[in-house]
Amino acid sequence: MKLKTIDPTSLTHTEVQGYLHAAIAPRPICFASTIDKKGQVNLSPFSFFNVFSVNPPICVFSPTSRARDNSIKHTLENVLEVPECVINMVNYDMVQQTYLTSIDYPKGVNEFSKAGLTEIASETIKPPRVAESPVQLECVVNDVLSLGKAGGAGNLVIAEVKRIHIDEDILDADGKIDPHKIDLVARLGGDWYSRIDRHSLFTISKPTGYAGRGIGIEAFPKEIKNSDVLTGNNLGLLGLVERLPSEEEIESFSKTDEMKEFFDATKDKHTRTTQQHAKAKVLLENGRVLDAWKVLLMERYFRNHETL
Repeated sequence: MKLKTIDPTSLTHTEVQGYLHAAIAPRPICFASTIDKKGQVNLSPFSFFNVFSVNPPICVFSPTSRARDNSIKHTLENVLEVPECVINMVNYDMVQQTYLTSIDYPKGVNEFSKAGLTEIASETIKPPRVAESPVQLECVVNDVLSLGKAGGAGNLVIAEVKRIHIDEDILDADGKIDPHKIDLVARLGGDWYSRIDRHSLFTISKPTGYAGRGIGIEAFPKEIKNSDVLTGNNLGLLGLVERLPSEEEIESFSKTDEMKEFFDATKDKHTRTTQQHAKAKVLLENGRVLDAWKVLLMERYFRNHETL
């Protein structure tokens, strides 16, 4: 890997933005509805956003000052006047309407109307919710922290969640949000966005029965740690186990039909280690972490017992 090293102070604001937006991605989108002291509603998306606490439940998003003239955005003006907001989550069905609200309309223009989105009353605060949003968070603004005085500086809006509204159609049988059904979108750099659907979703879970502290890669035998076959992700999965399989477990697995077939097909001792690593890789890809370890340690077991 050859690294390009950059001093941010040597770049323009736009150049820094380009690198950071592209590198720190995907970013969830906070579709914030706010209201000013005159009762004028504003709706605008922000990708400098995430959840930062659950007790109390806190979300933070950051409207930046405009780079061209260092003026502040209407959302920030509004939460300073009326410290409340709704964070509406954005899914694929509404992404183009959401994008339309990012246009810098004059003060007082209601982006709900511009984007053809539906206002519904909140239960605990003044700003309305977006009816089309699959999850709507009613929030009070606890604080606003300025991060700088120049154009492009962020302003952290620290919002405490007071109500959570969820479209029941995105829930699974256990009442939890199903990532396949919510169909969220996220922001990347430039004009790029991502869609969280079945093609991009995957799980990372600890092997069954090994929910404690993993042994870590540092505990691996040298030949496994330095494998030419196993990837970093393969090694990370192997490192989740709390212990290595016992000799009894390895011996028992070696007598299975699966391993008898494997050894019948791998008579060449000079390539057997590579073939075992390849076999373990396949097992890992099928979620069989402990069996992968048995295969990886089998050569050492038989060598110690001189039976292979």
